[in-house]
Amino acid sequence: MTIDERLAEICAEHGLLEGPLLPILHAVQAEFGCVDAEAERTIAKALNLSRAEVHGVVSFYHDFRPAPDSRPEVQLCRAEACQARGVEALVSAAEAAAGERVRVSTVYCLGLCSAGPAARLGDRLHARLDEAALVALVRSA
Repeated sequence: MTIDERLAEICAEHGLLEGPLLPILHAVQAEFGCVDAEAERTIAKALNLSRAEVHGVVSFYHDFRPAPDSRPEVQLCRAEACQARGVEALVSAAEAAAGERVRVSTVYCLGLCSAGPAARLGDRLHARLDEAALVALVRSA
């Protein structure tokens, strides 16, 4: 099956949902590791949207990337509650531990506001992080 055929299949699978754009984008990201310009065009055509409308959504959300990145990702919450609990003091240590091997990305709320600083690696959430725990998490990625 070609990439174009798989994109069309994903669009068809989700196209009848109410508000199908985000489910399609998430499925494309999961399948191909990115939502590139060609995927945006295909999705726009399938949903009768302009490419600008699709690109606007893709560029708004941090979950979607224009090119694949095979590095593991640690998402670090930097929302106000985690900031109040000291996350900003941990950022440089996390980035140093990550180097080029791990992508440390910023997200704005993992839903653990009372237990921050918080991070996510894969499907697992980690709370009450201090510098040592965050560095260990990044190194384990």
